[in-house]
This record gives sequence, C-alpha cells and structure tokens, in this order.
Amino acid sequence: AAPYGLGYVPGPWMQSIQVSKGISSVKNGYEAITGQINVEFKKPQLPEADWVSANLFASTTNRYEANADATLKLSKRWSTSLLAHYENETKAHDGNDDGFVDIPQVEQYNVWNRWAYMGDHYVFQAGFKALSETRSSGQSTHGDMYSGELYKVGIDTERYELFTKNAYIFDKEKNTNLALILSTSWHNQDAMYGRKLYNVDQTNTYASLMFETEFNPQNSFSAGLSFNYDAYDQHYRLENTTDNPLKAFEKEAVPGAYVQYTLNLNDKWMVMAGLRGDYSNEHGFFVTPRAHLKYNPNDYVNFRLSAGKGYRTNHVLAENNYLLSSSRKVEIAKNLDMEEAWNYGASVSTYIPIFGKTLNVNAEYYYTDFLKQVIVDMDSNPHEVAFYNLDGRSYSHVFQVEASYPFFKGFTLTGAYRLTDAKTTYKGERMEKPLTSKYKGLLTASYQTPLGIWQFDATLQQNGGGRMPTPYEQGDGQLSWERRYGSFEQLSLQVTRYFRRWSIYVGGENLTNFKQKNPIIDAANPWGNNFDSTMIWGPVHGAKGYIGIRFNLARNSE
Repeated sequence: AAPYGLGYVPGPWMQSIQVSKGISSVKNGYEAITGQINVEFKKPQLPEADWVSANLFASTTNRYEANADATLKLSKRWSTSLLAHYENETKAHDGNDDGFVDIPQVEQYNVWNRWAYMGDHYVFQAGFKALSETRSSGQSTHGDMYSGELYKVGIDTERYELFTKNAYIFDKEKNTNLALILSTSWHNQDAMYGRKLYNVDQTNTYASLMFETEFNPQNSFSAGLSFNYDAYDQHYRLENTTDNPLKAFEKEAVPGAYVQYTLNLNDKWMVMAGLRGDYSNEHGFFVTPRAHLKYNPNDYVNFRLSAGKGYRTNHVLAENNYLLSSSRKVEIAKNLDMEEAWNYGASVSTYIPIFGKTLNVNAEYYYTDFLKQVIVDMDSNPHEVAFYNLDGRSYSHVFQVEASYPFFKGFTLTGAYRLTDAKTTYKGERMEKPLTSKYKGLLTASYQTPLGIWQFDATLQQNGGGRMPTPYEQGDGQLSWERRYGSFEQLSLQVTRYFRRWSIYVGGENLTNFKQKNPIIDAANPWGNNFDSTMIWGPVHGAKGYIGIRFNLARNSE
C-alpha cells in the first residue's frame, strides 16, 4: 500500500492529521526513521460526529467521486459508523500526443465500518475496511508511424483490514491503564507492466500490549510488548518475455519489548527517554534507543531536541515495482541488509506579539545518517536498476523554516521554505539522491468572511530542481535526458460557499499549467531497449478544475 499513500485514504473520512518529524517514540516501533504520519478517521463516539454527511466531486479530467458516512448512537456506551467512498477517473488523457495516457484511469471502491464502546473503565474500538481498485495506464494509441502490441500497465488491488483496540483504565487520575491493540491486513495485488509482472499477496499481523502510569505529575512510565509479522507471496517476471513467472516467499516475524520514562518539570523542562529491543527471524536481535528533550523558558519560545536510531526491512520489489515500467534490467543482490540509521533533530518555535496579533515562526533541522541501507542504483548503468547494500556514506540534511500571521480577522498568511541535501554512495561515488528537489517553497493564504459564509484559499508551491539519474548518449550524440531538471511553480485556488446544512466549493489545481516535456523516454518504442517511463520529476497533466458539494446533517438536528 505504501506507494499509493493517501490515495487509499478518502479526504472526507479524515478527522485530523498529525505529523511527527524526526525520530518518534519507541512505543510506535523501531521503524519511522525520519518521521510518521498519523491519520485520525472520523470517530462515532465523538459528540460532534455528524449523523449523516456526504461529498460529491467532479473534475475537468472526468474524475468523479462520491463519499458518504453515517453515525449511529446505539446507546450511551455504544456507537457505530459506516463510511463509503467511490472514485472513477473515467477518461484517458494524452495531452502531449506521445501515445501514453497522462493520468491513470482509476476506479476504487472503499468501505469502512467502525464500532466503539466507551465505558468508565473499559474502552473498546473495532473496525473493518475493504478496498477494491483497478488502475490502467500505458499506451492509448500507436501514433502515425508505429504498430504492434500496445504497451499496457494494469494494477488490480484487493485490500482488507481488521483492527481492535482495548483499554482498561485502573486509575484515571494517574492515567494508569493497560491497552491491547490487534490488527491484521491482507493486500492482494496483480500488476502488469508491458509483459513484466509483479503479483503479490501480503499478510500483516500486528499486536501491541501497552502499560502506562504516572507516579506523580513529574514522573510517568510506560512499557509494552509488540509483535509484527509480514509475509509476501510473490510471483514476478522482470523481463518483457512470455516466460513463466518466478516465485518467491518472504516472511519476517519480529517480537519486541520497550520501556519509556518521561520527566516533566512544571512544563518547563520535559525529557522522554526510551529503549526497545526486538528480534527478527531474518536479521537477529537489535536495540533501538531514542530520546527527546523539550524546553519552554517562557510563553514566547520553546526548544526541542531529539536523537535516536531506527531500523527498517526493505522489500525491494514490493516498494519499487513501478520501476518495472521501463526497459531497464533489474539486478537484486543477495543477502540485503536491514536498513539502520541515526536521526538527530532540533527545532525552535516562537510566538511573537506584533500589533496585537501573534506571529508564529518555526525553524527545524534534521540529520539522518544511514549505517546500512538498500541502494536503488539507476546511475551505474542507465539501462539497469540495481539493488545492493550500501558501501560508503548515505545521509540527508533537511532545514525548514515557516511563519504564519493573521493580518486581519479571518485572513491568515503562511509561508514555508525547505532545503534538502541528500547524498548516497553509488558504487564508490557519492552523489545527490536523484529525483529529489533541493528546495521547496510554499505560500498559502486563507480568508473567511466575518459571517463564515464564504472562504477563499490559495496555495503557491515552488518546487526546486534536482539531479536526474545518469543519462546515456544516443546514436546522434544527444543525451537521453538532461542531467538536471529545473524548478517550477504550481498554483491552487479554492472558493467555498457555506449554507446551513451544505456547502459548495469550486477550485483549480496546477493553474500555472506547468507540464514536464517528453516525460517518457523513447515513447514511440516501448518494447525497445531505451524505453523508460520512470524519469518523471514534475506534473504530466496541466491545469485542471473541479467542483464539489458537501452535505451534513448534525446530530442535534434529528
């Protein structure tokens, strides 16, 4: 599911999003080397939960969406909700006339049923989610000069998730509780890239038993046990042939335990230190230390420091199967390491009173240093992608600053700038990580009229340039692609009109209409040795508009 990220999370289902940068708490596991994103879905037990809400959406690219959710309070303790989502990108677009569609045609069904029981001492939640999606892309026409079999990309996905959370609260005043989280998922994917195949059935099971207590307002403690199991049943063909697919089965079981201590000195100094140990049947025993420090000298500024280690098992085909959409030969080394890295972070947040309002300024810096890493090498041989263990240094420096200020009632302006220096050693040569922008700028403006009837939002993004994978020289002496790509801007706008029980919104994305020229290498010969559709660093489709309508029936209107 990782390559599609939030594509599996319908926006109207979200309650909120929390972003944890740098290293996270040991209770969240040994992974999350550079941060975590937690998406909170709508919860039926919340007092503000809508009774019924719906969202309909349509865009100029012939994309249609329908979302609906309903919440039912069965009793004082029990509640349930049903969330449903349907989307369909109905039309194939080929704006640059290279014979390949610019936007995959995607049809997705997604439903989720959630239950909650909120007792005085016992809390229970459970949910079941089912997703079915088909993606089709590739050649739509041959053009004027070429014929033969069309190059097609098709990905069919069936995904099912089941979870339950149980907590027993022994002492509310001291926050003493014991919690058990259980979850399992089944992800079945059949992917075709021309004649290359990657069909995989992934099973994941996760369990976490957590105990927390506060000895006093200054000292708190948590400890827990965890277990994670991953299995990948894979059938793949890495060349454009009709040979029978190869088979591979990978499985990893990782039991672990952690302890964490938090010291809080009058909310001025806060220290959180944790240590966990885990045992992988594939990689053996490993230890994960992590620490966080927060200092609030006054109401106007606070400082944070973090340091810790993280580990991750890399499943190269599952995470990089999109690279099969090229003529590159795939080379996978044996005995790939578990990735291991240190992450160090520092940030400062300031709240500066100016003209009776507060200017928020945040600055942060994170450094990630890989001790072990699986390298994705598209540089050593432009006609090959190789996966092998790091031999040398690999690191990233990330600096970001952002500021936000409410200039007048209802209007807020936010600006942000991020600078990234990521380098990796490729067979003895340290180079910038390819297809990674050196910098990114963001400017957002939001205005809501005094009565809250109209809202206007605008976002301008500045995407910096970066390095391309090493090109090759063609027969006429020209390079297959440029060594670097340049910066580009994107503008998005949205206007929303609110009514008592519903609202309507109209907007546009990529209104600067920037499009990467010739994104597919040798698009006229997809079965040849030079074809590559993975050298994409910018938008392929230009400006698009959309319109939507939201409807909600609140509980107090029943």
